[in-house]
Amino acid sequence: MTISREKAGVVSGICGVCINVILCALKFLVGILTASISIIADAINNLSDAISNIVTIVGSIISGKPVDKEHPFGHGRIEYVCAMILAFLILVTGFELGKSSIERIITPEAINFKIIFIIVPIASVVIKLGFAIFNHILYKKTSNINLKAVRQDSINDCIATSATIVAFIVCGKTNLLWFDGAIGVCVSLFILISGISIVKDVVGPLIGQAPPKELVSKIKSIMLEEEIIVGVHDVIVHEYGARHIIASAHAEMPAELDATKLHSAIDRVEARIGNELGVVMCIHMDPILVNDEDTKKYKIICQRILNDYCKDFSFHDFRIVKKDIGATLIFDLVIPYNEKRSQQKICEEIDALFANENEGLNTVIKIEHEYT
Repeated sequence: MTISREKAGVVSGICGVCINVILCALKFLVGILTASISIIADAINNLSDAISNIVTIVGSIISGKPVDKEHPFGHGRIEYVCAMILAFLILVTGFELGKSSIERIITPEAINFKIIFIIVPIASVVIKLGFAIFNHILYKKTSNINLKAVRQDSINDCIATSATIVAFIVCGKTNLLWFDGAIGVCVSLFILISGISIVKDVVGPLIGQAPPKELVSKIKSIMLEEEIIVGVHDVIVHEYGARHIIASAHAEMPAELDATKLHSAIDRVEARIGNELGVVMCIHMDPILVNDEDTKKYKIICQRILNDYCKDFSFHDFRIVKKDIGATLIFDLVIPYNEKRSQQKICEEIDALFANENEGLNTVIKIEHEYT
């Protein structure tokens, strides 16, 4: 059975609201009857979860809206915004639980222990575990990042409630009244770590992270399968939600071919990438002299000099401007992000190497980084 990202988010949210509101009411009642601050804190945690589920519902509905004049790339990124809100709520919950737990360690209080009061927390663990599995299945089917956040939050609830049960029993059967707070601190740290993990997952797509290598490899592979495309570089991918991806690339093509033929080839590749990968593709043509003997000769020299200078460097968009003696070599140089030397120094040193090779050789170098 297939289900859309939006529908999965709405279904998960509605189920979550119902479950968390009921659990919150029951736990709050048990917490009042037992005077257990950990159980009351657990009830508040369920209340924050219900709010999180409402955020998931709203985010899923908005992200499914079609493109419009103000948002020509759709509303898919709202998923990331909502996941960030969920992460924030998880962090707040972990902080508040840790604060209450430390207070209980400093000023421990006796609780009203009765075995019957454990029924509600145990049932909560079972229900939340089932809800985590439910969201895991939906996440695998749809890749909706909000469902991943809800799944993690449900697992956190299972751990927090289990620890509450242990603390409740220990404090009820022994004089270790501080144990309730100690367990709470451990649980709060776990919740904080999980919240930070979700933030890391969400921040990348929001600020613009490198695209998946598999996607870039598939784009390059499809482009190079076109016979007259001899090289591909500068692949740039922009993601506007998981369902709306726009990419661009430079294709090196023989300059001597008719422009109409080149354009037809680019159209074929763009259409194929759209059909097979669901990516809106825009390809820039870089004309190169494939059969020019001087270009071949100087390109080999350039490759050798750059390999000797730094094997991590690569180049593209290579062309030459011939002179009576020698030539000016023009190319884009791709360097790693961790390169320590300044761009000016790199250009000066490489230009000197070409001059040593042949006094008539000069370079015009444009330095850039890979986008993938």
